[in-house]
Formats: sequence, structure tokens, C-alpha cells
Amino acid sequence: MDITRFHAAFFEESREGLDAMESGLLALESRSDDPETINVVFRAAHSIKGGAATFGFTAITDLTHLLETLLDEARGCRRALDADAIGALLLAVDVLRTLLAACEHGSAIDQTALDRARAGLDRLLAGAATATTATPAAPFIAGDTTSATGDWRIGFAPAPSLFMSGNDPLRILRELASHGELGVSCVDNRLPPFAEMDPFEAYLAWDLTLPGTVPRAAIDEAFAWVEDECELSIDTVHAAAPSLPATAADGDALAAPLEPATSGGRRASDADNSIRVAVAKVDALINLVGELVITQAMLRQRSEQLDPIANEALLSGLVQLERNTRDLQESVMGVRMLPVEFAFSRFPRMVRDLATRLGKKVRLRTHGEATELDKGVIEKIVDPLVHLVRNAIDHGLESPEERIAAGKDQTGTVTLDAAHQGACIIIEISDDGRGLDRERILRKAAERNVPVPDNASDAQVWDLVFAPGFSTAEALTDLSGRGVGMDVVRKNIAALGGQVEIGSRHGHGTTVTIRLPLTLAIVDGMSVAVGDEVFIVPLSMVVESLLPAATDVRTIAGETRVLRVREDYLPLVNLAEQYGLPSERSGGEAPARIAVVVESDGRRLALEVDELLGQQQVVVKNLESNYRRVPGVSGATILGDGRVALIVDAGGLVPPARLPAAA
Repeated sequence: MDITRFHAAFFEESREGLDAMESGLLALESRSDDPETINVVFRAAHSIKGGAATFGFTAITDLTHLLETLLDEARGCRRALDADAIGALLLAVDVLRTLLAACEHGSAIDQTALDRARAGLDRLLAGAATATTATPAAPFIAGDTTSATGDWRIGFAPAPSLFMSGNDPLRILRELASHGELGVSCVDNRLPPFAEMDPFEAYLAWDLTLPGTVPRAAIDEAFAWVEDECELSIDTVHAAAPSLPATAADGDALAAPLEPATSGGRRASDADNSIRVAVAKVDALINLVGELVITQAMLRQRSEQLDPIANEALLSGLVQLERNTRDLQESVMGVRMLPVEFAFSRFPRMVRDLATRLGKKVRLRTHGEATELDKGVIEKIVDPLVHLVRNAIDHGLESPEERIAAGKDQTGTVTLDAAHQGACIIIEISDDGRGLDRERILRKAAERNVPVPDNASDAQVWDLVFAPGFSTAEALTDLSGRGVGMDVVRKNIAALGGQVEIGSRHGHGTTVTIRLPLTLAIVDGMSVAVGDEVFIVPLSMVVESLLPAATDVRTIAGETRVLRVREDYLPLVNLAEQYGLPSERSGGEAPARIAVVVESDGRRLALEVDELLGQQQVVVKNLESNYRRVPGVSGATILGDGRVALIVDAGGLVPPARLPAAA
């Protein structure tokens, strides 16, 4: 059998196991005596080891064996996992990730990193183990190093889910046989008549014996990663016979299908609660549903011309079609939604390593991890979040000595918070550090000739840190001080149709708030007419719309038109001229027909349009993959009448302009 076809599942599940190991090890830093967490980490390592051994990935098998040995001492309460042990285990997890990537892509193994990880584990194992005071876990889970006075007798009945998960009972039998002479008796009288067999059931069971000299821990280890997918009993020969699910004495009950134990086995006919589907397939499905939405909109527009009385049944059907299409669209979009925990989960390790490197004590708190966001948005928001968390620790939090002198807890707190708000998600990154220094920011802005509004408010001053190349760091390091972080953060978030703003109190901390759309595939937009064309302005950018008076429009330097909106002057962009369409504007200070005020990249513009057509939800089509990138356009959509409408990218319309102070 060609087992290489199972490689993809192994690599994906192993990465999930490494994530579980990393989060568990980080949790053990604060509660090293938690037996359940130790068992989670151990079982993840054991699963990776078993899979790697099956596929012949020797380097992974050998390293996870060392991990197992160290963790087994911890779960057997023979070793305390101190900071050195946690550090060595985390390093091994990092190296395992690189080994997985090397095996997956057929690239060379980083032998230096592997040797360093093995040396760290060997050094710990060579030292004297420090006993813990933790309460031992249950015998089967924690393991028992004692031997039996007689022989071991094992009752083993796999559940269907054991086979569905890719495990092989023969591998377990071989592992048991490696410890001593294994007696095997197959309990085959559980088989029903052939015509009554269920292909999704498991009917075989085994009655096994091993010499009493084999440690109980070795038997436990053989079953550690399938204990929730079988019925198992382990006794000595002088004890009561193992309680298999059915025996010969059960008579007619032998023909009954094996019902898995409630502790974890599942009927295969019930199936798992989730399946793995390639992202490309989901995207193709979403695209098809988008086409269906467009077709439904076309039918609705055509139906407006029909006689409602003569076509009552048809119109009623179209209404039902619209309702079903909307429900289908929402359901399919939900397939791409993932909890924001996928982004948050990488930060505990990063915070730990960065705090250690900077000599600071940092506590990371997360809230709203279950808040769902489109997979594409999650993938693109990670880098901005990394910038912001690093800044919070490096710039925001003081050293322990400074915090104590300021009357604060020596351990600083960084908080990641996510929540839904309407059709958007709000992510806040906050710290309880020193906060932003207004005077220092203004001084740096003056040094770098960054324009500053007269009588600038705190919000306007904080906004200066997003200027390209702006930094208040006194010294350059590999972490900060080069002024390439915050401007990139804003650009990346703006590219997702989002916004970012800063709030701060000197001495009390800083909060960065990010507002993002839930999905990139569908946009709530305002339809506007410009001549004979229709454009879509994303509602997330729209601040207000108004009818300007002639006195509100000014011309600067004979060419730049600005619009006065209360006490501010905003650049006035004529969309017809922007996109090369015929324009009836005669120039000068003629009043704009309708002005739509939008905000993007931290600045506001006024878009001059001919008419507001209404609000609607549109399916976004990627323009770059079908044509090419067009400045001032973020995508396109198809309207109900079949016409193509461009989606306005306000951030790409005009370059930032230095405007006069409000009159």
C-alpha cells in the first residue's frame, strides 16, 4: 500500500499537535504541577512520534522520543518542569516544526538546530530528576512503573473511530511485543452473520497477555494515543478476567454490533463533527454562490417590469428565491469564518520570548478568542498584530524597576481583545505601560518635517506615529527604532478595508483599536452615479454625504479644489476626472453636485458624484487576477442589470495634501 498519500494528513495533524504542545508548555510555566496539561503535551508528542515512525521520518521519531521520556518523568511526578526544562522543550517544538517542513518538502534537515535541541534534552535527562509534589493522575493516564506479580492480561476492543483516524491495532500489538513475549487471542465470536454486518462497525477484539516483568508504564504508553477510541482493561492474571464488551458467555449478545465506550469512541456512521476541505474548494463554492447572487439580482430587476397581478405566482417564487439565496450566501460565507484565536494563539510564545529577551515581566491576556472572522482577513491581520504587540512590549511597558518606582505591579499587562460590532470586528491591543509622550512626538515630528495641524488634539498627535519613517526611539535595535512599523500597520489594515486609531494616557498605557470588515468577499456599499457609470463606495469608508454650497468650495494654487466641511478643509476629488470619464464641471469654484466624505489611511476626502443611488451588498470580484491593478480601484462587482461597477479605493485616489488650517 502506498502510504505517502497519507502524508498531508500527518503533516497537518502534527502541526496541530505542536501547537497544542506549545500552548500547553506555556501554561505549565505558571502551573507546572497540572497533570492534565502535562498529559495533553505528552499525548501530542506521542501521536507525532507514532506517525513519524510509521512514515519513516527518523529524525522526528528520535527527537519526540526524548521529549516523551522527559514528559513521562513529569507526568509520573518524578520531575518538576522548571524554567530550564520548559525552555528546552519549547526549543524542541521549534525544531520539530522545521523537521516537519523539511520532510514535507524534501529539503535538507537543519542538523545544527537538531543537535542543539537534542543536547538540551539530553542534558536535562542526564541530570537528577526533581520529584514534584503534584497529586498523581489516574493510574492509566499517569502511568505506573511497577511490574505485576503475575502476568499482565489486557482486553482490547477498538472502536470504529480508531480505524477512521488512521490508527492501526497491529502497530499497538507490535509495540507490546517489543517489551516481552506477547500472547494474542482474537475474540472473533462477536461477528454477526455476513448479511447483518455494518461496514462502519468494528467487531474484533483481542485478549492479550504479557510477562509481569514488563512495566505498567510501557503498556500505558502503547495505548496512550488511542485510549479514547477503544475499550480497554489491564489486569494481572490473578485478578478478575478483563471485562471485554462481550464474551462467549453472552450468548445472543455476541451478534450485537460493538457499541464504543462513552469515554471517547464514536460510531463511524455518525461521522466526525468536522471534515477537512481544501481552501480552493471553499473559494470555488463561494464564487459560484456569488454568481448565483448576481443572477438572482438580475431576475429581481427584470421582474420589476412585470404585472404584479398577472405574474403573482412568479413574483412570489422570486421572493422565495431571494430569501433562499441570501440564506445560502450567509451559510457558505460562514464556512470561511474562523475564530480569531487562530491569530491570537501565536502570541503567548512570542510574548514570552520577547519579554525574556528585554528583561521585562509581561502578562498576556486575551478576550473574545471565539469571535469569528474571515480566514483571508485573519491571515493578513497577523503581521500588523505582531508589530503592535512587539511595540507594546518594547516601547509601551516599562522595566520592572521603573514600574515599581511608578507604584505599579512589576509585571506589565498586554491585552488582546476581539468583539463583533455590527458588520465589523473590533480588535484592541492595549498595555498598562508608560503611554505616549505628546511633547516628544511633537518634537520628533518637527525634526522630521512631518506636518502637524495647528492646535492639534491628542488624537491628531497620536496619529503622527503612523507617518512613514517616524520613530521616537533613541537607539536603533533589531526590534524597533527604524520607523518601518506603524506606517506598514496602517497600510496593511487599510488594504483590508479597515481602520486603525490610537488612544493613550501618559503613564497609564496605550490602546490601539483596529476595525475590520468580517469578510473580504462581500462588501456593504453605497452606489453612486458618475455620468452614465455606477461606482460602489464601501460603507466602512463613508463618513457622511452632503450638498455643498458654492461658498464651501475653494481652489488652492489654481488647481487643487477643497471643500469646507464645518471647520475642516478636505480635498475634493471629482470621480469622473479621476477615472477618465466625461465631466461637465466647468472648473473654478463651481459647487460640487453631491459630496461623499470618506475616510481612508487616517485622512478624509470628499468625492464629487452626480447621484446617490442607495445602499446594497455586493459580491467583490478581484480585478487584479482578471485584468490588472488600477489606482483608486479595489475591485469590481456585477450589478443586477449585468453592468460592471468598480469599487472605489479612497486611499489610492489622490496623494496626501497639506491643507490650510481651518478658518
